[in-house]
Amino acid sequence: MNDTLPHGHISNLRRSQRLSLAFEVVVTARGENGRVSSEETKTLVISSRGALLLLHTGVAIGEVLTIRNVQTQEEVPCRVSDLESSSQPGMMEVGIEFIKNAPSFWRVSFPPGDWTLRSPEAKGFRPQIAASVVPVGAKKTNR
Repeated sequence: MNDTLPHGHISNLRRSQRLSLAFEVVVTARGENGRVSSEETKTLVISSRGALLLLHTGVAIGEVLTIRNVQTQEEVPCRVSDLESSSQPGMMEVGIEFIKNAPSFWRVSFPPGDWTLRSPEAKGFRPQIAASVVPVGAKKTNR
């Protein structure tokens, strides 16, 4: 993430779509002393390039971690890209980015990078009327 921009402007620089989905993950860190620690947590937000999650474990920007998707047991190396305090005591919101491209890690199909609401594939909202709804002023008949 770019630390030179004020908070709130980074969203304009997103390289991929973000989804608010909670995936169970295990994050493994190797401390400076070589000690390995693991923490089970859930994602707050995912993207094809990484995630935002809550951690008790202290980490630093640039630190390399391993994240395991509990559902698939797949593991990928990632780097801490952002840290923010959390409203939950003792927790930090940690932004991670995959070191190697892993677009299928979450098993979610993300739109292509150039997709916008104006793309031909984007469908506008069209309200649907349920078949059982009777228009105002019409008489309902019992069958």
